[in-house]
Amino acid sequence: MPDDLLRFVGGPPAYSAWWLWLGVALIVGVMLWYTAVFVATMPSGRLRTLPVVRTLHARLMRYRFATTVRTIARRHREGELTAVQTGAALSRTLRSFLHQATGRRAQYMQLKTIAASDLAPAAPVLEALGEVQFDATSAADVDRLAADTEEVIRSWA
Repeated sequence: MPDDLLRFVGGPPAYSAWWLWLGVALIVGVMLWYTAVFVATMPSGRLRTLPVVRTLHARLMRYRFATTVRTIARRHREGELTAVQTGAALSRTLRSFLHQATGRRAQYMQLKTIAASDLAPAAPVLEALGEVQFDATSAADVDRLAADTEEVIRSWA
């Protein structure tokens, strides 16, 4: 075998540097995914204590509950819900929001207790919603109450 054929024998070609960066990017992506799932499944009380996540959590919560209020108002305008059902749904949504936003068990609190606590800005709206829900002769404007409920949710600090 002639010596000039040895020039064709050599090691395998080197990997491209792009494979290294792709591997690093995939590992970082998986770590971010697990972090996002872990944070998204944490209880609201714990999220309210995390400094970085607190603002994003509050914004997402306000958006989600405001969207629910708009959906309830739309269903009332389309005739799917009566005024009593709409009042009950809006009250339930507002109380659930207050519970998620503050940690206070607003679903089980009476109006007097709510009015005397840090939840006082929501008390007038909850009182009007209770009137619509439990007084069949009430002539309250349910669409206006839905707008007030959404305003309380959107302006909650």
